[in-house]
Amino acid sequence: MTIDTRPLSYTIDGNEYEAVVASSGGGPKPGVLVCHAWAGRSGFEAGKAKALAGLGYTGIAIDLYGKGVLGSSTEENQKLMTPFVEDRAMLQSRLLNIIGIVKEQKEVDAAKIGIIGFCFGGLCALDIARTGADIAGVVSFHGLFGAPGNTGGRKINAKVLALHGWDDPMAPPKDVEALGKELTEAGADWQIHAYGGTMHAFTNPDANDPGFGTVYNEAADKRSWAAMESFLSEIFG
Repeated sequence: MTIDTRPLSYTIDGNEYEAVVASSGGGPKPGVLVCHAWAGRSGFEAGKAKALAGLGYTGIAIDLYGKGVLGSSTEENQKLMTPFVEDRAMLQSRLLNIIGIVKEQKEVDAAKIGIIGFCFGGLCALDIARTGADIAGVVSFHGLFGAPGNTGGRKINAKVLALHGWDDPMAPPKDVEALGKELTEAGADWQIHAYGGTMHAFTNPDANDPGFGTVYNEAADKRSWAAMESFLSEIFG
């Protein structure tokens, strides 16, 4: 199977952004957006978009920060992410805007949209579901679980899958319980898979900082991707 990739440029509020679209051709396919980690849209997310295309979907590695904007240190990454974490309504608005743009792409079946995200991108995936957006489903990989505070009382229409390292210091067990309660109250069809002996960023082969709580775990990486494959097959029929 040949996978083609192309840049997708778009403008929001006067700022330019650049996503990566990956597809195997042959007409529109279910579109799966890949929300990036706190550093910005990198080769990691573009690789996941290509892997999704290999599964028969159209993968779109989206850009939330701006064309060419990519952090290179903990301090830079934190500075890039913080405005979005502190203003979740702004984050949600930007994400929904991008979904609208993605639906217009020739490679995408606009009636079949899913979202996956890693770390900060996991929070993004969950926040899209929290808005009540009419999409098929979302998948959070080692995401942040804190509720945004502006979506209480809304029904979650998307199916939800959270793939979580049980020893993740950025989402301790109390946050897992709170997320389950929140999703239940919102009427969501939800699953949380927790992997024992697993910390934050477990899908990132470059993660190797136990003191910070970010450590790659090959077994959890493979198990979580397999769980996502099964979930996408379910939501897209």
